Amino acid sequence: MKKIAISFFFFLCAHFSFAQDSAGLKIDLSKKMMLVEAACGQCQFKMAGKGCTLAVRINGKSYFVDKAHIDAFGDAHGKMGFCNAISKAKVQGEIVNNTFVATYFELMK
Repeated sequence: MKKIAISFFFFLCAHFSFAQDSAGLKIDLSKKMMLVEAACGQCQFKMAGKGCTLAVRINGKSYFVDKAHIDAFGDAHGKMGFCNAISKAKVQGEIVNNTFVATYFELMK
């Protein structure tokens, strides 16, 4: 019984850690949807900064992301996580003070 309870606990942790909802971001039909590259700014895009931070690359330029967190999309340090791979994402938002402020962020499969 103890093993079943522990397995169920890990299942729940894994399920919620892969949820893509980051601060309630929703599609806004009045804004342009963009397909961008997404990854850890420091690890993959070689941006200056400490730690690991979600970033997007738009038209060859990299921006840190505000309103979507790197850990909201699974383990950033996993085999296909943001620190180890560049992924595609559908996003909406705008660039404000050299930061991409997301209003929608969906990681593509």
